[in-house]
Amino acid sequence: MAADQKSKSEEPEASFGFAPVAAEAKQGLVNDVFARVARRYDLMNDLMSGGLHRLWKDDFIGWLAPPKGPAPFALLDVAGGTGDIASRFLQAAGGGAYAVICDISAEMMEVARARAPKKERLAWVQGNAENLPFPAKSFDAYTIAFGMRNLTHIEAALAEAFRVLKHGGRFLSLEFSAVETPILDTLYDAYSMNLIPVLGALVAGDSASYRYLVESIRRFPDQKSFMEMIENAGFERVRYRNLSGGIAAIHSAWRL
Repeated sequence: MAADQKSKSEEPEASFGFAPVAAEAKQGLVNDVFARVARRYDLMNDLMSGGLHRLWKDDFIGWLAPPKGPAPFALLDVAGGTGDIASRFLQAAGGGAYAVICDISAEMMEVARARAPKKERLAWVQGNAENLPFPAKSFDAYTIAFGMRNLTHIEAALAEAFRVLKHGGRFLSLEFSAVETPILDTLYDAYSMNLIPVLGALVAGDSASYRYLVESIRRFPDQKSFMEMIENAGFERVRYRNLSGGIAAIHSAWRL
């Protein structure tokens, strides 16, 4: 078959960092990355961000503003990793709140289980953000932190987020984004592209995984483009807040 006659299924349809890959191959490659970095994931987050990720996550939960009362309130934390967001949510919420961590990586959830402080209000379900194993209208809030850019089909994940939220439910995403502060953008670009893979090699013994993670940031839509994608999924009252000049951003939306 001539090159220009290749079927669509044979063409690269996704990116793994800067590398073009077949769409069906990306998830397995991403799974391999997180299987390798799970044990050092939190330590590397502290080193890479200078501890800023902790403040970003506090801001994230602050904007969610979990209810303080005894009424039931269900959070779905997708790509919940080692449980940082779910733990913060349970610490901030009232006694009626509970959280479900859904992550495709068994290795990341193993770390989350080992460190979870409130196991009686927390559950773990292995699943794919693009095809969630939950009924429609099951959750009061949906959160995803630093996981959206690792997905193959962002639109499918947003559609699933809309599906599993109750009417009046809240969507919140925390993700690395486009730096909008002059000078900081140049400094951050040089730091992340050159030093983070070196840190990965020294601390986690894995330069390649952290190079992918840095490259995946460059591939993710900027703040306004991602906001449009959220609106196209059916959400309303879509807003975003920049953190640290746009190094990260929180997007908020509602299913109304």
